[in-house]
Amino acid sequence: MNGRDRRPRIEKHGTRRDGDASVMPQDAAPRVSRRSFLEFSALTAAQAAMIGARAIDSESAMAQEASSAMAQPDAVAVALDVNGAARSLRVEPRTTLAEALRGPLGLTGVKVACDRGACSACTVWLDGAPVLSCMMLAIEVGARKVVTIEGLASGEALHPVQTAFIAHDAVQCGFCTPGMIMSCAALLERNPDPTGEDVEAAIGGHECRCGTYPHVVAATLAAAKARKG
Repeated sequence: MNGRDRRPRIEKHGTRRDGDASVMPQDAAPRVSRRSFLEFSALTAAQAAMIGARAIDSESAMAQEASSAMAQPDAVAVALDVNGAARSLRVEPRTTLAEALRGPLGLTGVKVACDRGACSACTVWLDGAPVLSCMMLAIEVGARKVVTIEGLASGEALHPVQTAFIAHDAVQCGFCTPGMIMSCAALLERNPDPTGEDVEAAIGGHECRCGTYPHVVAATLAAAKARKG
């Protein structure tokens, strides 16, 4: 070709020169390294996880707000006759008598242990009959008279059953004691001369982890005797 080679020359740096124009060959196109690809993938995954977590948190917060709104009905007015005094309070309809006595009314002599009617620690009188206050709603009481361990004594004078419990060492940890006393005192109200078996039947639903049952029976029989004397 007139003795002159017109083929484009390949430079050492991999570009093709054709006159004054420089062209990048296909095999010299920019490439993504394996490390860069992995870093980019990890960053993308982390961002997606953060977005997903925020969405879950938002949904969880909305669910909690909705649940809270459903679980907290408006308080209602309740009038109770407790230990001979008229008491007015506002409580949620789901509030048990035990919660109302211990909370707004401050009568913490009423103990709540199992909160499901299995231990009888929350026993109070309702029109003279022992009942489990954790198993009754405050709004169910109505006009019936409630007596707690705080109302059993006459001023500074303890009830004979209270005095006998102290004298016969029928008190250990004391958690079951108020309920025990209320049941034993109710027994003497309906049966002034009980037997040991009568006392055992009266406290049959009470759980005493300290095992003071024999002392409770002895104390109740002593209280019955003191009442007759």
